[in-house]
Amino acid sequence: MQTQDQLKELVKQKYSEIALQDKTDNAASCCGSGCCSIETTNIMTDDYSQMAGYNPDADLGLGCGLPTQFAKIKKGDVVIDLGSGAGNDCFIARAETGETGKVIGIDFTPAMIEKARANAEKLGYNNVEFRQGDIENMPVTANTADVIVSNCVLNLVPNKDGVIKDIYRVLKPGAHFSISDIVLEGALPPAIQQAAEMYAGCVSGAIQQQVYLELIASNGFTNITIQKEKPILIPDDILAGYLSANEITQFRNNNTGIYSITVYAEKPKNEAACCAPGCCN
Repeated sequence: MQTQDQLKELVKQKYSEIALQDKTDNAASCCGSGCCSIETTNIMTDDYSQMAGYNPDADLGLGCGLPTQFAKIKKGDVVIDLGSGAGNDCFIARAETGETGKVIGIDFTPAMIEKARANAEKLGYNNVEFRQGDIENMPVTANTADVIVSNCVLNLVPNKDGVIKDIYRVLKPGAHFSISDIVLEGALPPAIQQAAEMYAGCVSGAIQQQVYLELIASNGFTNITIQKEKPILIPDDILAGYLSANEITQFRNNNTGIYSITVYAEKPKNEAACCAPGCCN
């Protein structure tokens, strides 16, 4: 059993490799390009290309939804993107919040931060910034954000409760988040659950959908809504790296579901300015 620090280091190494790859090589090796499914990092990606603010250099195909499409971003909002990668969701959020708003991307992989900053500089954006840090302890002052978005990142973090608590801390009272993530219905086979590469590919780090939603509710959020849900099919050639042919058949027949969901929730307006539910008496 790997420790939380070991899992985090695994994810950092994997996504550093992706950040440093040539864009053409990265696209050619990932399922989102339509080729053979020899990689696990983007078997779930959605198409951003028609959205305002989209920049192909910032799109590494690593998401599992379109949270910015559902995030109700208004002009002048302060938006934070958790696990910002090369900046794709940040640049789309900027198209919504405009020049009077501000977008902050947070990522704990130095190579991703460097890539995102280079993209922002190339685009000439002076109201988009990228900060290196853990998303369960964001380098952001409390009660800062009007909107928080994240795309297929929380299931990469072992301490999901810590992330949700820090989202609560950083949102302004009455503010909200829209997060796309991977959740489960039923149990994954042990071989997949324990496979390091599948963890970095967002699958084996996922938790049960009901547990995920209960975690959000237990941290004080209200108006919790699933804005979008889609099933995720792991191709047989990926599963064959971890399971026998018989195990693949059993997996297909046991009603285990892997889903991408986009979840919306609000921090109550009447919360005092404190770090978490229950911290102010």
